[in-house]
Amino acid sequence: MTPSSFAAIGLSSPLLLAIEEKGYTTPTPIQLKAIPAVLAGKDMMAAAQTGTGKTAAFTLPLLQRLAEGPTVKNNHIRALILAPTRELAVQVAKNVTDYGKHLSLKSTVVYGGAKINPQMMKLRGGIDVLVATPGRLLDLFGKNAVKFAQVETLILDEADRMLDLGFSEDIRKILAQLPRKRQNLLFSATFSDDIRKLTTNLLKNPVQIEVSPRNSAANNVKQYIYEVDKSKKSALLSHLIRNKDLGQVLVFVRTKNGADRLVSELKRDKISAAAIHGDRSQNQRTRTLADFKDYKIQILVATDVAARGIDINELPQVINFDLPKVAEDYIHRIGRTGRAGAQGEGISLVSADEVKLLSGIETLLGQLLTREIETGFVPAHNVPLTKLTKARAKKPKKPKKYRQEASKPGGDQKSSGNKPQRNDKPARAGKQQKISRARGKQNRNRNEAVAKKRSSPKASRNSRNN
Repeated sequence: MTPSSFAAIGLSSPLLLAIEEKGYTTPTPIQLKAIPAVLAGKDMMAAAQTGTGKTAAFTLPLLQRLAEGPTVKNNHIRALILAPTRELAVQVAKNVTDYGKHLSLKSTVVYGGAKINPQMMKLRGGIDVLVATPGRLLDLFGKNAVKFAQVETLILDEADRMLDLGFSEDIRKILAQLPRKRQNLLFSATFSDDIRKLTTNLLKNPVQIEVSPRNSAANNVKQYIYEVDKSKKSALLSHLIRNKDLGQVLVFVRTKNGADRLVSELKRDKISAAAIHGDRSQNQRTRTLADFKDYKIQILVATDVAARGIDINELPQVINFDLPKVAEDYIHRIGRTGRAGAQGEGISLVSADEVKLLSGIETLLGQLLTREIETGFVPAHNVPLTKLTKARAKKPKKPKKYRQEASKPGGDQKSSGNKPQRNDKPARAGKQQKISRARGKQNRNRNEAVAKKRSSPKASRNSRNN
């Protein structure tokens, strides 16, 4: 038995059997560090690149702890896993089912965009592990369909994305309803400053794990860009698919309309493609993703929100048709390829108007991306050269209450920290005098021009004629 085996890190026989049936033999770095800590009941803050086995790192020890606990009561849950999107919630729930197949535990998933009554029915008998999106969970709680008194463990998966999508208020409401005594686990591909602020009140003496540099991309993913005019992006994409021997490709776009438009253009070029985004129903999204995994579709065009949770082990390429507005999303995108140690490619089609977005991504990565120009697609507008710049720290927003008080007559004025207040009345008076002199000069010039015009011969003739 090697020190890095699943058995050596304390997992039980039913879990080891399920792992073996899935074909896994060696734990990944995040699993080696996280599983023993979770089994010990510790809070955790863990960062790992997408595709490193992060889900198994919390699912396996969670199931083992729950298997040794009490029976769940009607409408109660014992473990809550929050995910930002429907796709990710479904993916996590599938892992829970697969790993827990030899345990007597009940699990289910709930999310918006689906009928709520069937979800309420599943919760009636009690659930050991509930995977949920925040909005739908609050809907169920409001209908008294789920109760939190038995919650032993809370897991926030892709916590950074939940905050990006505006779930901070929903998370706050959910936390207020949970028992104070519980285990808290926070997992994310990247850690923003907002995430670190959230952990201050959520986690107690957490174990901190980072198995890769913060906000970095996997080394086994080759990254490069094609410079191209914006109007020729779709033509270049079709050309690359046909002539570069690309297999299945996940293509990222910025908008839902852009996704539908690109699919129509690819189909006109006789390329099988489908779109997945927020305007599609859950059944449509599930069916499209299944067709892509079954190789019935070659090109899957997706927006960032819809693509969270897409888990395809042998996806060779990811193409950024549009660069993301948020640099961190670039890491999530290319993290869809090169999973489980496989080689992958992250390709970006970049036009001149995206140079600022490109610079932000390169600064985040700490490297300049290799540039290429495809024959027949030489851009009329070259993408300006970029250089790495030091990321500026964001200024903290003024608290809402303070802003309101400052706007009131007599409210607090903007402070300069511990520096003494400066009396700038003389400076303001001097400035006012300059403005007055300038205005006076303008008035004199205008009056002189009017008088000159009135005294001209032409003006005199007009006066006599009138």
